[in-house]
Amino acid sequence: MMNNTLRNLVQKMPKAELHIHIEGSLEPELIFALAKRNQVALAYPSVEALRSAYAFTDLQSFLDIYYAGASVLRTEQDFYDMTAAYLVQAQADNVRHAEIFFDPQTHTARGVPIETVINGIHRACTEAQQRFDISASLILCFLRHLSEEDAFETLEQALPWRDKFIGVGLDSSERGHPPEKFARVFARCRELGLHLVAHAGEEGPPAYIQTALDLLKVERIDHGVRCLEDGALTQRLARDKVPLTVCPLSNLKLHVFDSMAAHNLLQLLEAGLVATVNSDDPAYFGGYINDNFIASFEALPLTLEHAQQLARNSFLAAFLDDAARARYLDEVDEYFCEADWGA
Repeated sequence: MMNNTLRNLVQKMPKAELHIHIEGSLEPELIFALAKRNQVALAYPSVEALRSAYAFTDLQSFLDIYYAGASVLRTEQDFYDMTAAYLVQAQADNVRHAEIFFDPQTHTARGVPIETVINGIHRACTEAQQRFDISASLILCFLRHLSEEDAFETLEQALPWRDKFIGVGLDSSERGHPPEKFARVFARCRELGLHLVAHAGEEGPPAYIQTALDLLKVERIDHGVRCLEDGALTQRLARDKVPLTVCPLSNLKLHVFDSMAAHNLLQLLEAGLVATVNSDDPAYFGGYINDNFIASFEALPLTLEHAQQLARNSFLAAFLDDAARARYLDEVDEYFCEADWGA
């Protein structure tokens, strides 16, 4: 059981969030507000009815309602409001740096111009730097259940706004959509100097992690919790210091693990992996980043040392320049030096 001292320390420690789908931060209250503003009919009569529908059996059952929720996003102001709401919560959780995923195909398929999506999200990130001293960057994700040709088209649409995103990722339904399906478009993104990440090893097998590394040349694995099923892969991830952006409450909600006590976060750390804690789709999975930390520390024998390691890992894994990374790491170490109350 987590004591109050450790709980307080974990909540207030500086941290980065590297696995947050901005559309997955869209709370039911904001969904209804935007639906009213944009005159969008919803299939649910109330906020409570929508929230009660958040009982998922697997990734696909979540995605079905996730895409329905995103249908209320129509204007640049909508995307701004959604992102600004997330960043307010991030500031409350003492997130110092965020790398935010967004899914343009979810919106362009509905006729929303890609510049509307990018400009709205980016404007909120820029203001967060001024308001909260939070640095925030964008990562454009390709939907893996769609074709690689569609991904190429999305990339071309986004390139006029290349200065507003730092990388590309791969998300949506993992089963049946292996990383190699997107090898050519990732090669193109690498030529463009974009950072590369991919979801792998959540519902998909450890082989997907291997392929994401070998064929997509990704720098970071999103989720990756099934890597421990392959000893050689685990050793490779540790040796090469490939970060994993782990999302504990998401894993629980989508039945990747039967209970939080069964989660392998501690084993990942003990294996020498650069594991981090993140919220994934917090509006749908029961909590933002501090909720994920608290749930993990409540259920697992994690200590003060693990908290500091996870905070450091989040900045080591981030796409920051050396000066910014050093500054954040110093902030973490100074915090723990001053806050070491024998938790």
